[in-house]
Amino acid sequence: MSLDQTKYFTTFTMLAMLVGYIIGIFTIPKFISQSLALRISSLLGVAFTIGAFLSEGYGAVTFIALLGLANALMWPAIFPLAIDGLGKYTKLASALLVMGIFGGAVLPQIYTGLFEHGALFSFLHADSVDFRHAFLYCMVPCYLYILYYAVAGYRVGKAKA
Repeated sequence: MSLDQTKYFTTFTMLAMLVGYIIGIFTIPKFISQSLALRISSLLGVAFTIGAFLSEGYGAVTFIALLGLANALMWPAIFPLAIDGLGKYTKLASALLVMGIFGGAVLPQIYTGLFEHGALFSFLHADSVDFRHAFLYCMVPCYLYILYYAVAGYRVGKAKA
């Protein structure tokens, strides 16, 4: 695709994120809990990732832009679930969560490694993985882990009330 066709793609993602933030402002926690918002977001992330993988051209770009909607509520949902009930450890946990943003720097490197070298998937007997498969292999496990966290993971290690 030419630059004239692609120069607005980032704007579409940002608009999808803005819609997600607005939905979050009006619905959380008044109508839905942070846990439910995180579950919905992770399921949308899986669905949009698979949609991007299965489609081509503008359809794939649309699904990738819609990932902005799926991602918009994740951080505001993960943070309060993670620090709830930590007492004197809240500051430390908050600092560790902020450092968790590091994943945004690691995943592109893993994607590039898959796409260019395929080293992580040598069992496929391929020198590299095409960009669509690399995208799928990176994103779906992340969204599934976030789904696990939204369903049960945020409760691990916390006292039962």
